[in-house]
Amino acid sequence: MNTTKKLTIAIDGYSSCGKSTLAKALAKKLNYIFVDSGAMYRGIALFCLQNKIIKGTEIDTVHLINTLQTIDLKFIYNEQIQESELFLNGVNVALDIRKPDVAAVVSQVASIEAVRVKLVEMQQEMGLNGGIIMDGRDIGTVVFPFADLKLFVTADPKIRAERRYKEMLIKDPDTNIEEVEANLIARDKMDTTRAISPLVRAEDALILDNTHMDREMQLNFVLNLLKEKELI
Repeated sequence: MNTTKKLTIAIDGYSSCGKSTLAKALAKKLNYIFVDSGAMYRGIALFCLQNKIIKGTEIDTVHLINTLQTIDLKFIYNEQIQESELFLNGVNVALDIRKPDVAAVVSQVASIEAVRVKLVEMQQEMGLNGGIIMDGRDIGTVVFPFADLKLFVTADPKIRAERRYKEMLIKDPDTNIEEVEANLIARDKMDTTRAISPLVRAEDALILDNTHMDREMQLNFVLNLLKEKELI
């Protein structure tokens, strides 16, 4: 690999497209840092639920903005599972942020400008020295507009729902695929139509439709791209 420069790689796309899985595998292959930006938004959504800042479908935005400075988010590497886990104010919340109640409100929380400003600042600081792969919704457009490589990941909605359902079924046997699909549709709409940093493909991002691709095929696709661009 070309070691003269550590790259910044931005991976954006829809929910349950396997962005994080791809980013983790790529980071491991290149010995880079992986940051799941979506986990950070989920961390704030969990904080809102824990502190009753969200009641039903209503967010007390003023309360949230006033308490944003008390929210500490850190990724700590777990050697046992060989992955970084999110800690919210010193507590490991890696499993809690994946629960359905968090998934149901995270897009709404992420649409709040003050939340995005706070997290974008944190994410940009993480990427100052390169050697980082970050996935999310606005990484190539807002967080790292000058990334060395930008990918926009997509897949057939039915396939995405099936993937998410299988993933959630392991943690919750009562998971309902219709609810999973409805949640994905709602999140897609909110992510693509919000006023602040909507989910859009950066003009220079390459599209990766992984509907018919397994994990190994996706990893090889990106590695070949990097080689073609003589980045590795």
